Amino acid sequence: MKQIIYIILLLTSFNTYAFNNPNTYDICVYGESASGVITAIQSGRLGKKVVLVSKNNHVGGLVTSGLTATDMNRNEVVGGLTREFYQRLYNYYLKPEAWVNQNRDEFFIKSLKRTYKGKNEERKMQWVYESKIAERIMLEMLKESNVEVWHNERLKLKGGVKKKGKQIVCIQMESGKSIEAKVFVDATYEGDLMANARVSYTVGRESNDTYGETLNGYRINYEKGADLTKIDPYVIEGDKNSGLLPYIDKRIPSKQGAKDKKVQAYCYRLTLTDDPANRIKIQKPANYNPLWYEVLARQLKLNPGLELQKIITLTPMPNRKTDTNHLDFFGASYDYAEGSYEKRKELEQLHKDYALGMLWFLENDPRVPEHVRNEMSNWGLPKDEFADTGNFPYQIYVREARRMQGTYVMVEKNISKENRQNAENAIGLGSYALDCHYVSKVLDGEGKLRFEGTIFKAVVPYPISYYAITPKKNECTNLLVPLCLSSSHVAYSSIRMEPVYMVLGQSAAVAAVMAIDGNVAVQDVSYTDLATKLEGLNQIIKTN
Repeated sequence: MKQIIYIILLLTSFNTYAFNNPNTYDICVYGESASGVITAIQSGRLGKKVVLVSKNNHVGGLVTSGLTATDMNRNEVVGGLTREFYQRLYNYYLKPEAWVNQNRDEFFIKSLKRTYKGKNEERKMQWVYESKIAERIMLEMLKESNVEVWHNERLKLKGGVKKKGKQIVCIQMESGKSIEAKVFVDATYEGDLMANARVSYTVGRESNDTYGETLNGYRINYEKGADLTKIDPYVIEGDKNSGLLPYIDKRIPSKQGAKDKKVQAYCYRLTLTDDPANRIKIQKPANYNPLWYEVLARQLKLNPGLELQKIITLTPMPNRKTDTNHLDFFGASYDYAEGSYEKRKELEQLHKDYALGMLWFLENDPRVPEHVRNEMSNWGLPKDEFADTGNFPYQIYVREARRMQGTYVMVEKNISKENRQNAENAIGLGSYALDCHYVSKVLDGEGKLRFEGTIFKAVVPYPISYYAITPKKNECTNLLVPLCLSSSHVAYSSIRMEPVYMVLGQSAAVAAVMAIDGNVAVQDVSYTDLATKLEGLNQIIKTN
């Protein structure tokens, strides 16, 4: 008993020591996402002492972990450091030695079915690239900016944030190391620092009534899911007693547009290659569950002519690689945002098993049409990517998790083309469509199978408010949140693209420096001065 008490006292004294002996910086960027990397680089370039905290061995998040077909439909609205990053990628791929098993002309003309002339060439930006090259460039930019990077450190989720009044004073890692800073930036996909600083947030979908929206909440997509009505949803076709197939919800809200706690589907964006010299064949996962793919098997039975590219999306990348999308695991992501690290690890493994299982299914299951199996057999994991994580991406695609309820909330009317009401105090522009992947599989009122929750609606470039990345002043005065920002579910479905996160990260850095130099709360930074400084750094904050 005395030994137990001694250990408790020792651990308590260690934690107290860590909080009382912190590492001190001007700006702490918590989160290794691309947004966090750009935030740290800009902060360093402006002369501040900066630390970037990564939960793993890497930097860049999805930008360096498989999502290499950049979701940016209007490259002219991307400026500042984000443009510089894509220009550095462009310059890299100008080098003949960058092309290992194909040349630049072959890639653009044969793989992407177009020449590389046009706006990307005029601006000298490369939007499709290899993960390992993107991370190499980010590490170079961090080093040039004198940013200190902590790897394999995670915020202590209980008691890891120390506040004095409305200011964060210090944060503590699970290892016991702690950081004191004048301004903190939460650049995580999950919003862990924000949440543990007791800043208001939400998870899931608001009702349409909350902000006067039309696309929020639970919504069966009749026009998208009509083909599923012929598919039997039960484990044994025609036998209700056999139970529903996995991840089909029986209980659904009573009406369209109702709120719930669900988020859109997550996935891994796998890098695949068809180069035999660089290819590792897909192996059947130990946790393979054929019922996860039963709906797809029944779809293929009804439509045997379906092409592989209509099942998953294989976007060509340099050197005979792909960004592989639409390995979405509907219904498996709901508990991730607020889950413990252990719960998230469990869900990450589940999504990994699902992704590899899907590819194995497409290549090997006899119910898959032969032409699909033959095409899938050409693809495998690349030997030269993700060497320390089994050639599998290290970052799951968290399409949506926590969303701050901050000073200003971005909503549908700020983004939709119809009846647009532009947000004021812009610090960057978004332009991608309102794009929410499916949220769940459900039975409608007639007992028919439907996919539910998707949104896809084109927009024109729109401004994003500075006050959408600031918490309410009565909650925290020295925190900025450029990733889990203040937005409705609908608006977030467009804002959530990586280049936009990066743009907002640079703007957050400039605001953080101004708050420090002016000794003011982040909410009290002069927007007029901020806009001037951003434009001086080639940030694009005005629509044409």
